[in-house]
Amino acid sequence: MSGRFVIQCKFTSKIDNPLKLSHLNDEIEKTKRLVLKRRCDCYLLLTNFAVSGIQDEKIEAAFVAAGVKQFRCFGADWISQQIRESSRLRMLVPRVYGIGDLSQILDERAYSQARALLESMREDLSRVVLTAVYNKAIRALDAHGFVLLLGEPASGKTTTAAMLAMAAIDQWRVSTLKLETSQQMVDHWNPDEPKQFFWIDDAFGVTQFELPLVLDWNRIFPKVRAMLSAGARIVLTSRDYIYKRAKQNLKEAAFPLMHESQVVIDVHDITMEERRQILYNHIKLGNQLVQFRRAIKPFLENVASHPRFSPEIARRLGNTMFTRDISLSQASLKGFVERQEQLLREVIQSLDKDSQAALALIFMRNGSLESPITLREPEAAALIRLGSDLGLVITALRALQDSLTVYVTEDGRALWRFKHPTVGDAYGKIILMNPELMDIYIEGAPTEELISTITCGDVGLEGAIVVPNGLFEMVMMKLSSYVGGTSEQSGIGSWLRNSRAWRFLAGRCDRTFLDFYLNCHPELLERVSSPGLFLYALSEVELALRLFEFGLLPPKYRKRFVQVVIQYAVDGEDGYVLQKKEIRKMLTPEEDEELRSRLRTELIPVLAQARHNWQSNFPSDEDPRGYIEPFIDFLSALEQEFVGDSNVEEAVEKQLTDAAEWAEETHNRIAELQEEHESDWLDRYADEYPYSTRNAPERSVFEDIDL
Repeated sequence: MSGRFVIQCKFTSKIDNPLKLSHLNDEIEKTKRLVLKRRCDCYLLLTNFAVSGIQDEKIEAAFVAAGVKQFRCFGADWISQQIRESSRLRMLVPRVYGIGDLSQILDERAYSQARALLESMREDLSRVVLTAVYNKAIRALDAHGFVLLLGEPASGKTTTAAMLAMAAIDQWRVSTLKLETSQQMVDHWNPDEPKQFFWIDDAFGVTQFELPLVLDWNRIFPKVRAMLSAGARIVLTSRDYIYKRAKQNLKEAAFPLMHESQVVIDVHDITMEERRQILYNHIKLGNQLVQFRRAIKPFLENVASHPRFSPEIARRLGNTMFTRDISLSQASLKGFVERQEQLLREVIQSLDKDSQAALALIFMRNGSLESPITLREPEAAALIRLGSDLGLVITALRALQDSLTVYVTEDGRALWRFKHPTVGDAYGKIILMNPELMDIYIEGAPTEELISTITCGDVGLEGAIVVPNGLFEMVMMKLSSYVGGTSEQSGIGSWLRNSRAWRFLAGRCDRTFLDFYLNCHPELLERVSSPGLFLYALSEVELALRLFEFGLLPPKYRKRFVQVVIQYAVDGEDGYVLQKKEIRKMLTPEEDEELRSRLRTELIPVLAQARHNWQSNFPSDEDPRGYIEPFIDFLSALEQEFVGDSNVEEAVEKQLTDAAEWAEETHNRIAELQEEHESDWLDRYADEYPYSTRNAPERSVFEDIDL
């Protein structure tokens, strides 16, 4: 076909609606005018109407009679064929995964993997808007195999990650796993089936930053690089304020991709056009009556342009549960957007007692209630206090499904989860305001979950649930049982339990609780005063510093702690005492002078041997640059400590150079060995799908929202 083209898209929202010639009367009249102006030689009609052979002939004859030289009609069958035959098309337009039977698109193997994922997000997929953020994520995943999605709560991180997971199943035929921790990812990686897709939500903490999670990532980064090299693809999500805190502890040298801008994507960076389309889709395809859509229509442009607009706001406006008491005026809708957290709490508080009890059970299981539900004894007692029972809760969960809760299958387990993490956030605020519910939560929640969500006293942690003094004893008893080791630990090692408990004491407890806990457990002072190596990563050090800050570290334990960290520095094993000003403050003037004197006389003369000791202990599965970094930091701190001392400066500079050369040479040797296994991912598709960023559309996208 050649000449000047006109391409017309004809859309219907009715399934299997047949195309008739009468549907095109307006188009035929326009075509006659275009032909007279010599602007239409060829006419292409694309439509999701069903087109019969007889109608196709009639329509073609009508357009030829209007003066068109060549006419082609591509109907619903043709469009469906393109979708089935092009996995690339499906990846770029993920909304099609929510249309019809997925088994018509994917092969049976991929379908079996995707079935649970699809069922949990089919509603969201039907409303997906193709954004520049998604395009950017696809390019990064294609080029690097890794994406980190950042954003505020309710900004669409999980939906974007789910779309990427569906695309990975389809486009790359990879097996897909949604996991909770970095260690689970390593455990599930199969080198014999390297092409796997791993998706981890809230990688560095759910509602607050969790240092143990970050340290785990630092530890497994070498394995992550190997997984990516073998063909794995990894998507992480994190709330933006948590990632900002996590960056301070992530080892950049161990995993540079984490810090490269092209894979760290702010999912809240959506254009005005995308906002309008997101809002349109959720309201048009939600469960609102036409009367509501007609009444809200004049205010939608203001809602979309509000600075606090988010995809979650659009979802709530499309659901009758969240709009029962809303007044459809500009002022009221402005408040709906600005007070979204408060309004969600009001929705939850307005629920019947059985629905609130259902949410309480999910919350007590830290957002993952396994199905079929088997109640623990404290949970059964909690339901009685809330005036409900298991049967009523099960009924309520079904009623809440797809509004406040969702039923999913993850890693072979069926789970009830909150529809969105903000539901859990809101319920946490309700608990904060209700001492009776706080009591139930502390009693019922597993200790690991409890200590990741509460603080004993207000220590200024954003998003935390503050436990009042009157409930300190309950928390202490739970913590004591956890450290002592009971059946609730599910095989978690004693060291890990202790580490989590001590980080809780160090970072999430005020002086009153720490004093109370030490009175019951004075043996803890023995543990924190004798820390091991790698001081920067030890919970004992954090706790010792906190106790010293509050005046709760007795003199003999302070002295023992100081002697240990000084000896580590003098031996060239750990220089954290020079780097951490809070540790240095624990030293008396005499101890500080002893430290400096011993470093000059005992360490500096044997600094080369200290470097050799570090190098000889290098583990083969780590990156040498990341491994030697603590020693290099130690040398730099040593140089800073003795500024102006030419003998020290000369010795330190020599070891800095030698350590850097060793790291680079070792890294290059390892890279050469791995080169044959490396996958060369190129950003082939950077120009394949340019995205429009025009300002306002010529006509409102909301024009037919009430039709």
